[in-house]
Amino acid sequence: VQLQASGGGLVQAGDSLRLSCAASGRTFSSYTMAWFRQAPGKEREFVAAIRWSGGTTFYADSVKGRFTISRDKAKNTFDLQMNTLKAEDTAAYYCAAGGGIILSSTRLPTSYTYWGQGTLVTVSS
Repeated sequence: VQLQASGGGLVQAGDSLRLSCAASGRTFSSYTMAWFRQAPGKEREFVAAIRWSGGTTFYADSVKGRFTISRDKAKNTFDLQMNTLKAEDTAAYYCAAGGGIILSSTRLPTSYTYWGQGTLVTVSS
């Protein structure tokens, strides 16, 4: 399985940005796809996740209402639309995929087997 993240950049507070992750190497019907982020000196934290099959979504409280995760089954991609960006959203963003993840483990980085390379998002205030 390969995950390829793209779409990071430098934006101003209040702007929007869309990240995309291209997934390949297998079928993902039983998988959960997610975005995590890691700021300098901080631990990797959960941002959002989506069940590939049913489309159920999950969000961290800090991004709920501002970020939207979606997937395109035909293209094997999943995106993170980020609106009303804040300085505290600055981080390297990583896409991830894992199979058979139970509800209580959706937000844990250790639940995900496959990771893309990070894409840097910098929000200037």
